[in-house]
Amino acid sequence: MTEPLYRQLGLKESEWERILELHGREPNFLELSMFAVMWSEHCGYKHSRTTLSLFPTSAPWVIQGPGENAGVVDIGDGWAVAFKMESHNHPSAIEPYQGAATGIGGIVRDVLSMGARPIALLDPLRFGDPSLPRTRYLFEHVVSGIADYGNCLGVPTVGGDLYFDPSYNGNPLVNVMCVGLARADALMRSAARGIGNIVLLFGSKTGRDGIHGATFASEELTDASEERRPAVQVGDPFTEKLLIEASLELVEKNLIVALQDLGAAGLTSSLSEMAAKGDVGIDVYVDRVPRREEGMEPYEVMLSESQERMVAIVEPEKLEAAIAVCAKWELEATPIGVVTDTGLLRVFDGENLVGEVVAKHLADEAPRYTPEARPSPDLTDAQPAYEVSDSAVLADLFVKVACSPNTASRAWVYKQYDHMVQTNTAVLPGSDAAVLRVKGTTKALALSVDGNPRYVYLDPYEGGRLLVAESLRNIAMAGARPLAATDCLNFGNPEDPHVFYQFREAVRGMADALSFFGVPVVSGNVSFYNESNGEAILPSPIIGTVGLIDDVCRIIPSYFQSPGSVVCLLGHTLPEFGGSEVQVILDGRIAGAPPRLVPEREKALHDLVRRANTERLLVSAHDLSEGGLAAALVQAAVESGHGCEIELPEDEDPFVLLFSETPSRALVTVSVEDVPRLRQLCAQFGVPLTVLGQVSGRRVVVNGIIDLPLEDLEHPYRTVVGELREA
Repeated sequence: MTEPLYRQLGLKESEWERILELHGREPNFLELSMFAVMWSEHCGYKHSRTTLSLFPTSAPWVIQGPGENAGVVDIGDGWAVAFKMESHNHPSAIEPYQGAATGIGGIVRDVLSMGARPIALLDPLRFGDPSLPRTRYLFEHVVSGIADYGNCLGVPTVGGDLYFDPSYNGNPLVNVMCVGLARADALMRSAARGIGNIVLLFGSKTGRDGIHGATFASEELTDASEERRPAVQVGDPFTEKLLIEASLELVEKNLIVALQDLGAAGLTSSLSEMAAKGDVGIDVYVDRVPRREEGMEPYEVMLSESQERMVAIVEPEKLEAAIAVCAKWELEATPIGVVTDTGLLRVFDGENLVGEVVAKHLADEAPRYTPEARPSPDLTDAQPAYEVSDSAVLADLFVKVACSPNTASRAWVYKQYDHMVQTNTAVLPGSDAAVLRVKGTTKALALSVDGNPRYVYLDPYEGGRLLVAESLRNIAMAGARPLAATDCLNFGNPEDPHVFYQFREAVRGMADALSFFGVPVVSGNVSFYNESNGEAILPSPIIGTVGLIDDVCRIIPSYFQSPGSVVCLLGHTLPEFGGSEVQVILDGRIAGAPPRLVPEREKALHDLVRRANTERLLVSAHDLSEGGLAAALVQAAVESGHGCEIELPEDEDPFVLLFSETPSRALVTVSVEDVPRLRQLCAQFGVPLTVLGQVSGRRVVVNGIIDLPLEDLEHPYRTVVGELREA
């Protein structure tokens, strides 16, 4: 028996009945298709919207919170920063190069829609078992897609995050964050306004690529997903570059009253959301839409996700000037509709009305679900314990932990990217946080993206708190204070009680931590149904944080700088190994309880580092996270080219000190004469200080247990990730 059409389009029976109730009649195919994409999980946030309300979203410096194309914060001196993170997971699993490339294009247009010039990209990525040929294929081609699109576009990729775990074997995660800069008094919004104003479409022609892409992103991947390659869009970064310049000139010359990119669900999403936000209607004439393929049906035009397209609302008297700006940048610009007072999105093909839907029914009336939530029964809160005292074993673990794919240098990845274009980059990729100067001011922006799926799997609430703490810690290590955050929340099927529990508790943990630190969430994205043949990924929320440094000359380097500097450990170290890198190496699995965050300790560490920086005490500062002290020592030494001589306290277990992943810790260096003052500040802020040794020579020496030339560490540390590309 043939499935009902609404089921073929991804709608449930209850949703079909609700559509009939709202619409007042049975919708035709075009209208039903528009409902299907707008009520998909990707566009409608059906299973997440209620939970997302837990996030703090306001602060005195927030200009625009969630609900627009990107969040915006005020950084003073008349400048504002717009930023957002998005996912392009499913397309990248099917066609990694184009999936990743068009993910870049989409998030850039989100920031551009706010009237901001895109100035930076960051790319948190997750892949499967690195020994598998398919993982290597996906890894290499995703990185190539990001590099080629971003490099051609002229927006630097300045940071990111990389993680490997078998749970991502069939479903990699490709998340991208974009940051833009705008004058605070010249921001754009997407709400259509002005009855009689013109809807202007500009950019690339419309084709059949990406039709029902939003629906595809709301399904789990199966062996049949390869057949969905037509749902993957094809990008053209050279057109996108022109689109950036044209859009910014339209904003600068005050030629438009609203601006919106065309992303998921294409014209359907853009026009219905613009109309709903402005409490107006829009009539669109699909026969006027420039096309690159013959014989396209109205529904194909309305659902196409062809890239590099924007929609603006233009007053009639400014239409000619707006079209001229687009022509200057060699972009086709076509009036395709008009703003009305009907509240309807009406679709015409010539003079024929082929579909009409209340715009708010599409944009605002997607159902909201609160599924059953149930913790996984096989998890425990026991803290795993290890007794390892053999010197040879410790030395072997030291190298394996510090040089694993999850802790070693990502240089092979970021060397594919042009991270210096626009000449704002003050701290190169590979440090705790990327830093970009704000030209014309003394200010700089610190940017970080973070997430540890192992912690979230073991304890979603605690894992959510920990990822917030790590991201804010990275910002603090650069000398910045946090302004706001964005997120990309990647999970499996929310209708699975265990998955929804992971999602709800992770968001609750993130929200509690963000509220404690006074950091609002101003934008974000949820990506559900990240499953392959019924197996879900590890729960993978990722947070992106933007911080402000008032004086660009006060940036703290992440790694060793000066021979003779004193190496110090800040913070408490406890025997916490659940989900740690050393646990995976020793046991081949993750189990037990993750480290526990004490927010007051974390905040004290941040405040201490920022205060010490104002007194110019710190030569370097590097957070401790995955791999613990062992990874931090190797990173600081190899990245700087300076070795160190370390003596761990005699009354402490070397295994615990080296490999524990207790949060709220940092590895800092100071000059010998500044140690007493740092000790005073540590006492003032209640942060333990342990003097470990000094920066010295070209060897990493720890208690005589470990004694390795930098050259012996440098090769595995620098090459392990690059060797994972496709053979």
